[in-house]
Amino acid sequence: MKQMLVTIVWLLCFLSEIHIAQAQDLSKLLTGNDANESAPAPGQVITVTHLKQNDKKIEKRLLQIFSELDNLKDIKVSVSNGVVILEGEIISKAAETRAIQFAQQIESVVEVENRLVIDQSITKRFPETINKISTFGKQLIAGLPLILMASLIFLVFWALGGWLSQRTALFRRISVNNFIAELLGKITHFVFILIGIVLALNLLDSVALLTTILGAAGIFGLAVGFAIRDTVENFIVSILLSIRNPFEINDFIDIEGRQGNVARLTSRATILISPDGNHIRIPNSTVFKATITNFTRNPVRQFQFDIGVGTAHDLSRAQAVALAMLKTIPGILQEPKPLAIIHELVGSNVVMRIFAWVNQTQHDFLKVRSEAIKSVKQVFDESLITMPNPIYDLRMTHNQESSQETNQQQVETALKTDLQNIDNQTEEVHDMTVDRTVENQISKENIEGKVENLLDPNTPSE
Repeated sequence: MKQMLVTIVWLLCFLSEIHIAQAQDLSKLLTGNDANESAPAPGQVITVTHLKQNDKKIEKRLLQIFSELDNLKDIKVSVSNGVVILEGEIISKAAETRAIQFAQQIESVVEVENRLVIDQSITKRFPETINKISTFGKQLIAGLPLILMASLIFLVFWALGGWLSQRTALFRRISVNNFIAELLGKITHFVFILIGIVLALNLLDSVALLTTILGAAGIFGLAVGFAIRDTVENFIVSILLSIRNPFEINDFIDIEGRQGNVARLTSRATILISPDGNHIRIPNSTVFKATITNFTRNPVRQFQFDIGVGTAHDLSRAQAVALAMLKTIPGILQEPKPLAIIHELVGSNVVMRIFAWVNQTQHDFLKVRSEAIKSVKQVFDESLITMPNPIYDLRMTHNQESSQETNQQQVETALKTDLQNIDNQTEEVHDMTVDRTVENQISKENIEGKVENLLDPNTPSE
């Protein structure tokens, strides 16, 4: 209610100024300067002959003009050979300019010599100011009904636009996206406000003023646009991303090296939650320009790992053993088939690279990969397929006995570990179900936080 009253008062003051300025320019009310004053006429060609009768006619005509104007009545005029001399006291600079202009416009005037003095005494200037204020008040009172009617028209359109902008169901029929629907509502409100301003100015016969206002607003908007261009760019990009979502909530994506599950898309940034639970905020302008890797869009995902095999072993047999083991691991798909290739030969070490596929909607990607590495290592040990041992250069010192005693103490401490607790973890180790920790965190934030989110299941996806 307070904001409404402030808006009404501001509008009344604004329309009052417009109406008065239309009837009589504000600068004239304060200084006596006429807005319709024209610049002095261009210089005329000076004739060779000049009659004294012309000087008297010029003087007479100027005195007649000055006698009709209150601010110029006290000016004395003398003319000699077409040169006009103006003397006396006047109350403003504007009156001085008008007197000179009148003199220059008289035919046969060669030059105007200004000897006028502006009177600064309060006895003359104060009554003049009171007179101007009185004139201003009378014009304001006379135009008050018109100003009130213009204000009423503007307020009606402002309220109507505000009411329509709140009809979200109407705009949802145009766009299923909440963000776009809200944006259309704001645009509708702005259009109605603009219509109300145009009609109000038209009633006050001041439509031409709207062009000046819009021009000034354009210059101001351009300056502000340069100052906050990054924010404006983010907002525009947010509209484009909300129209066609490049990802969905809970998708695990990579944006220029930043990985995480998508929590939400706001009007300024995309929020990811990393696997370790941290929030990552990426400006939408960066998201729009970046190369995005979506690991969730295709539920089937491939993993790989390397394992070393000694050069003395049959490599084909090692490949067959690894593939046979992979086919028995829960979570690894039979189609596409697992793959084991000889990747490279490095010294005495043959690197075998294992490829396998996981359905991420049914099994956890990292758990299946971990189980695959462990199982292949175990089956290699059982098949007597050894991995090359690293070669170290050992240097013996004189503190061997002390070192052996320390190692023996560490082994004895390790043996005291509760073996029963380790056995209880076996089931958890072999658990291949999907880890929903981050997804549950995202769902909780979106439900409890009630934060802005431009990602909508009904919006087309890329």
